[in-house]
Amino acid sequence: MRRRDFLVGAALLAGTMARSRAADIPAPSPDGLERITAYFNNEVGSGRLPGAVILVQQHGRPVYLKSFGVRDTRTGLAMTPDTIFAIHSMTKPITCLGAMMLIDEGKLALTDPVSKYIPLFADTKVGVEPDGTSKLQLEPPIRPVNIEDLLRQTSGISYDYIGAPWVMQVYKAADIFEGPFNNRQFADRIARLPLTRQPGTLWRYGHSTDVLGAIIEIISGQTLYEFLKQRILDPLGMSSTKFVLKTPEERARMARPLPSDLILLEGERDRLAHPEWESGGGGLLSTITDYERFSQMLLNGGAFEGRRYLSPAAFKAMTTDHVGPGSGVGRDYFYFPGDGFGYGYGIGVRTDPGNAKPPPAGSLGELKWDSGSGTYFGVDPKLDMVYLMMQQTQNERSRITPAFKALVYDCYPEGLRRP
Repeated sequence: MRRRDFLVGAALLAGTMARSRAADIPAPSPDGLERITAYFNNEVGSGRLPGAVILVQQHGRPVYLKSFGVRDTRTGLAMTPDTIFAIHSMTKPITCLGAMMLIDEGKLALTDPVSKYIPLFADTKVGVEPDGTSKLQLEPPIRPVNIEDLLRQTSGISYDYIGAPWVMQVYKAADIFEGPFNNRQFADRIARLPLTRQPGTLWRYGHSTDVLGAIIEIISGQTLYEFLKQRILDPLGMSSTKFVLKTPEERARMARPLPSDLILLEGERDRLAHPEWESGGGGLLSTITDYERFSQMLLNGGAFEGRRYLSPAAFKAMTTDHVGPGSGVGRDYFYFPGDGFGYGYGIGVRTDPGNAKPPPAGSLGELKWDSGSGTYFGVDPKLDMVYLMMQQTQNERSRITPAFKALVYDCYPEGLRRP
């Protein structure tokens, strides 16, 4: 066993032991929680944020749940715990859980080539960086893109705003969002694009989880929403989590960014323009109380309220780093899990303190992910805690997200704030 795997496994085991002796874990300090309140009151009061909902939960019970500001500055409706947010990439852990359930049942395998389900991937080539004077060259992949690549973002599939200029040019020229399309059609569009790197060689954020959503549909014979609703959302009690809001009452609960948040507003227009596309990588809408139940299930090791969603072995596989030393997976500027984090199957996992001095707040073995819309969730087995932030801001998220996490951990004694 590699030392890195041992450290993470030990941290997760320590978290399990800690839950059994919950009385030994200090509760977040009232003064620390008040600092969270003061921070978000200031963000809203200064006009940088329309509103937010914050939840800190320990030992399965909320210790802090507070709403700030308004859902929508146009209506002035107050932010509430049942406000619905576009959670963008926080869709990915849910879709990946669905895929892991199929793997757990023997209906899907990590080593399955994607072309087994999406035949066009059999002809996918890899783009070679142009030298500035020649056209883009293509070469065959060293091996087929497989299911594990989709789960851990090592397929070579990108987004149109990430990577070298040629990557962005090729993706934009393909106009992959043109007209109506479903998951299978979108996966075919992605298969016609060159991979940005050889499979398994670089962590690259992209449409991998969207392709995975199409494969879930093919195996299950259901739409992605039907599958997630039946297998995950309904059993967990996530009744407000869906791809499309269909009633005026639901739409009135939707949070909206500030008028100055042009990138996020454009993303919302794109989402509304494609109600037929159930994006497994970024299409879900949810509430903080819904996503808390998903987070608590992860904290419980894949079980919630008497129901198990993944076997212990499958849960361990999902929450173990698969892109660290010895994996052959490289990292570059666009490695979004961040300092001290590896990446499992659809989720970031803290593997080491990181390079910053002092280390960023958190614990070894913590799980987390966030989104381009500013939402964030963390799962800390050591402190038996989940913590979530729901907001809608692209402009301010890179500043607010680390501040929020630091405020949460500053609620604990100094020795528990950092790994």
